[in-house]
Amino acid sequence: MFRGGKRMKAWENTFQMPLSSRSSKPRTTGYTMLIDKGLGLNATRDLIAMAADYIDVVKFTFGTSAFYNREIIEEKVSLLKEADIDVMPGGTLLEVFVWQKRYTDYLKRAKELGFSAVEVSDGTIEIDLQTRERIIKEALDTGFKVISEVGKKKPEEKPALSLMHQEIEQDLKNGAFKVIVEARAAGKGVGIFDEKGAVKETEIDDILSGGVDVNDLIWEAPIKNQQQYLILRFGVNVNLGNVPSEEIVCLEALRQGLRGDTLKKAYLDSLK
Repeated sequence: MFRGGKRMKAWENTFQMPLSSRSSKPRTTGYTMLIDKGLGLNATRDLIAMAADYIDVVKFTFGTSAFYNREIIEEKVSLLKEADIDVMPGGTLLEVFVWQKRYTDYLKRAKELGFSAVEVSDGTIEIDLQTRERIIKEALDTGFKVISEVGKKKPEEKPALSLMHQEIEQDLKNGAFKVIVEARAAGKGVGIFDEKGAVKETEIDDILSGGVDVNDLIWEAPIKNQQQYLILRFGVNVNLGNVPSEEIVCLEALRQGLRGDTLKKAYLDSLK
């Protein structure tokens, strides 16, 4: 059913969401980044029909987009963009092009394929601050939205906190829309999560020390307990990434208090 040109939700106008103030698209906070490990065209259409309102950007993770047939990737990107969803290749693919000194080719082909955003990362290779600045600015000049990332994929290569702060500050100054905090697709043993996927609060505190604005960050948080913690700590409009496609609607329920873990907070707050 449509009302005023907008598709009507099933329970619209019958109750109030327990957790209010959820942002709507186009969003600058409450950003949700979906991790796409290889959805086909039909699955992408179904995803859009079910959850387009709750997805802000889709990342074709790692270097997976290199294995798509060109006509398929162009159609898939077009479908997502028509649904007001940004689309970007994974940062690992960008790192390969930077390492091989073919970054201009990367930007040209990404533009031809229709991508609207790029992820600038150095999770595997080493990219110095000067090069990082250059590739962000070149991407912006080519017309892309830039979402950068800090952190390494291997915990033993974790960068110094001072460097992370410097990268975050510089990336935002150079025009990055948001900065992702690395936690990989699994969300275990990297970044702010321990080997079992539990949140390490001191890691979050360290990252936010020195004046980092949480609204400038996207926390990679593929697991429900991680999403729950971040929502309860930072509110319904915390930016979350690496969310699996099958968890998008569940995450939105968590954000708005339609899941027991966050409904409890709304209920107890109402009793105060």
